Amino acid sequence: MTTTAKKLSEFKNEPFTNFSTNENKQAMEHALAKVSKELGREIPLYIGSEKISTDEKIISINPGNIDQIIGKVSKGTSKIVDSAMNVALEAFESWKQVPAAERADYLVRAAALLRERKHEFSSLLVLETGKNWAEADADTAEAIDFFEFYAREMIRLSETSIHRPLTKIEGENNQMTYIPLGVGVIISPFNFPLAIMAGTTVAAIVSGNTVILKPADTAPVIAAKFVELMKEVGLPDGVLNYVPGDGIEVGEYLVEHPKTRFISFTGSRAVGCRIYERASKVQPDQIWLKRVIAEMGGKDGVVVDETADIDAAAKAIVASAFGYQGQKCSAGSRAIIVESVYDQVVEKVTSLVSQLEVGAPAENYPVGPVIDQKSFDKVMSYIEIGKSEGRLLNGGNKADGNGYYIQPTVFADVAPKARIMQEEIFGPVLALAKAKDWQEAIAIYNDTDYGLTGAYFSSSEERISFALDHMHCGNLYINKKCTGALVGAQPFGGFNMSGTDSKAGGYDYLLLFTQGKLTSRVSK
Repeated sequence: MTTTAKKLSEFKNEPFTNFSTNENKQAMEHALAKVSKELGREIPLYIGSEKISTDEKIISINPGNIDQIIGKVSKGTSKIVDSAMNVALEAFESWKQVPAAERADYLVRAAALLRERKHEFSSLLVLETGKNWAEADADTAEAIDFFEFYAREMIRLSETSIHRPLTKIEGENNQMTYIPLGVGVIISPFNFPLAIMAGTTVAAIVSGNTVILKPADTAPVIAAKFVELMKEVGLPDGVLNYVPGDGIEVGEYLVEHPKTRFISFTGSRAVGCRIYERASKVQPDQIWLKRVIAEMGGKDGVVVDETADIDAAAKAIVASAFGYQGQKCSAGSRAIIVESVYDQVVEKVTSLVSQLEVGAPAENYPVGPVIDQKSFDKVMSYIEIGKSEGRLLNGGNKADGNGYYIQPTVFADVAPKARIMQEEIFGPVLALAKAKDWQEAIAIYNDTDYGLTGAYFSSSEERISFALDHMHCGNLYINKKCTGALVGAQPFGGFNMSGTDSKAGGYDYLLLFTQGKLTSRVSK
């Protein structure tokens, strides 16, 4: 075992902050005030050792206060992408030779710094992406978890021949090693703009790859803060290159680039499918098949039968549907309820949703804004569709505030094939459907193109056993909400149009960024 491996304790998840205590509340308020004073700065591209400023900028704004500019971020071009690719290729030749334990050490040191500055990073998440304090804190904690978990995983993979020796052949020495792929492209989302962005990036880096990071246009400032953190811990120049930009000129150009070895993408189904298609085409001078790691969302749901704890089920439905305004790929935007308890559950859900207050994330309201005008318009269009597909129980309108605020909206009596039961909305909209019995409820749950998360509420072990076998999703939760997967404990990734079942935060994940190499030699 390596020296670094001995120093690392057993992985444990970063604890969440309890903001009900005055000490933690005041610490968060202080961080928000500090970060607010730093907003509006111009942020360059980071390529190798260079900081590059461009005339054209991405203007990041606060979705909860659209008059507030978070940052002005330089915008990349295809020419800049070529430069970044050359730098990343050169850096790869030396980075791939760095021992796994040394690469892991960069992640451990970054985790320690992030832990010290947790509230500052969380405050930027609140201001740039509209998360309330608890959602932002969980995002930051998950990023720390990814650093710590993947550091340990890389050390474990580097010692595969020790921990999982191959079948012995007399007179031979056979060893399996996992080597990096090359230069990868990280295309990250707005909804977990620290955890997913940083997690996918450091997974690739610790595996020995170099990367070009293209963050979401609505969350480029938190990504820049992460890049600066990695520079602070001494990550070698060229290993991590930061190039925000247009989805076509930068994103698609990177996907199609012949020197791109892999693409790690989190985002919409439409964009993910296009990336999969464009990456499959072999370009001139391309000598490999590009690997695509894609997480593309879901139409997740909670199933409740008549034996369930009704109060617990109702709370889980509301938490799954409206946490971070429904802008999670794991969000439970559907609930399928057995008819004998349907009215009870509907009544409890309606009551709970009516208590949700909408307001500024910086003031820690339970429900904040959606991310931008495009998202606002999309969600409002689905609400209009829902008014003809179900019975409106809560919400249905824009909420007050100088931002993209929408009332938490619930529709009852929705048919299984209705659009709001089938299509991903990515906003604070919940559809409730009635099933004649628990088996039909599971069948309705499975009637979707997606397969990311699901939850089943029941006290019947026989039914739970059936659900475990027949509810078709990557992450299935029993008697709990369908959001909030924890690194190490609940590896995350889904089936069908939810992506490539990447299982982030699991023991298989780093294999996606490596390739197996078997060496066999005659022993003396």
